[in-house]
Amino acid sequence: MAASASARIGAPLGIAAVPTPRAAAPGPAPAPAVAAAMTPSIAASLPHRHSFLYFNSWSSARRPSPRLGSPRPRSLLPLRLRASSDDSPPPSSSAAGGVENLVIIGSGPAGYTAAIYAARANLKPVVFEGYQVGGVPGGQLMTTTEVENFPGFPDGITGPDLMDRMRRQAERWGAELYQEDVEFLDVKNSPFTVRSGEREVKCHSLVYATGATAKRLRIPREDEFWSRGISACAICDGASPLFKGQVLAVVGGGDTATEEALYLTKYARHVHLLVRRDHLRASKAMQDRVYNNPNITVHFNTEVADVESNSKGQMSGLLLNRVDTGEKSVLEAKGLFYGIGHSPNSQLLEGQVELDHSGYVLVEEGSAKTSVKGVFAAGDVQDHEWRQAVTAAGSGCIAALSVERYLGSNNLLIEFHQPHTEEVKKEITDRDVQEGFDITRTKHRGQYALRKLYHESPRLVCVLYTSPTCGPCRTLKPILGQVIDEYDENVHFVEIDIEEDQEIAEAAGIMGTPCVQFFKNKEMIRMVSGVKMKKEYKEFIEANK
Repeated sequence: MAASASARIGAPLGIAAVPTPRAAAPGPAPAPAVAAAMTPSIAASLPHRHSFLYFNSWSSARRPSPRLGSPRPRSLLPLRLRASSDDSPPPSSSAAGGVENLVIIGSGPAGYTAAIYAARANLKPVVFEGYQVGGVPGGQLMTTTEVENFPGFPDGITGPDLMDRMRRQAERWGAELYQEDVEFLDVKNSPFTVRSGEREVKCHSLVYATGATAKRLRIPREDEFWSRGISACAICDGASPLFKGQVLAVVGGGDTATEEALYLTKYARHVHLLVRRDHLRASKAMQDRVYNNPNITVHFNTEVADVESNSKGQMSGLLLNRVDTGEKSVLEAKGLFYGIGHSPNSQLLEGQVELDHSGYVLVEEGSAKTSVKGVFAAGDVQDHEWRQAVTAAGSGCIAALSVERYLGSNNLLIEFHQPHTEEVKKEITDRDVQEGFDITRTKHRGQYALRKLYHESPRLVCVLYTSPTCGPCRTLKPILGQVIDEYDENVHFVEIDIEEDQEIAEAAGIMGTPCVQFFKNKEMIRMVSGVKMKKEYKEFIEANK
């Protein structure tokens, strides 16, 4: 959901800004050259082209972040239920206490829908949403702009907003949600074992809904320019200063590639769509939009061989090959975005459940049943044909209903009735409190707060750069918020929206979101791009607080 830029108010206040270090490796990074004392009058006299920025922001009182997956009171009324079915249980050593009814691995439309249905059936599912492995929690829709074909939204809805609603709905009905990657899975022995870096859970049934991951081209200089010109998420990175007003390229010929190309026209001077085949595979509606957009040029029978750079080490163009003629050429481009498909995230099931030659989980036709009783699959990890949000949600529903029938027929089901809860009053938002900076508060927002904290805070200052349509940003914010809450008296936190505060983002050298910078004593000591494990942020703060 695009957020409109706030009006710039008041006289310009100076802050010397120079390109910051790009490295995200642990340890102190080279500090930027910062004007001495950094008073407005001194900074305003500096000749740097980013010396004058307009400040208008808001700060908010610190409030505790909700703890993901916190235990809820269980109103236990153990009911052993039987239902008629020809399913028989796997070998089981025990169905006693300490074993969960259901664990759902994965989020997205499939995982969240399964969680909603299972929670409403009083199964109290445990959901491992994922964190880094296999993409962003919430699935591929977290990197999608407008979703126009999901029923119930006549005006469309952004992918991240749709996933937020599904997640809240699952949580409302009692699902326990953990933003953690599953590292070990055993479905050969019953009860099944699911283990993350923070907990181990035993369960009688499993819904596997891990989705798929974006593919890469694996061109020679891909790693060198990853997040420095090459990206697999136009929604996350398209608004960054690195790409605004530039010539950009998108690889692919399906719906993903065409959508990314259309999205990038909001920011780019021109977009080239590079298609290896002699036709587009996208839907007719998406094809029409591409062909009718004067800011997009389609190149058929074209593949990317490598990236070219200028004397400053910046991406300057793409080396292209014509598939039909073998002709080589160089295309001027400052950015390259991938839209070339996905691979199923089925690694945890390898050697345990039957997969097809591409790694997709095999299920019985018209059902979610896998080759192992009690294990069900939903979403794109078992769907190599349709791969739509609505079909993924439907398969999640089928999986949850199948779980309920399976547990009941095998005398394994224990119901957890929903406790009565009082209505929670809505908290005021950050935008409700403007022009009220208070250094005693921990969490802030906007460039005015950043300037004040940069000059006056004796604490470690953590700056999070986000953009409104960035799905990974929504994943990182609650995780980082929990870490900041743990170190309340030792750190100040500022969120910067790169669309509202473009000058700050450009001056800071932000080339993609999310991105975190740490400052202390007016020096930047580390920059971290993307979403990292929570313990990495905690360890760094602990060492530098």
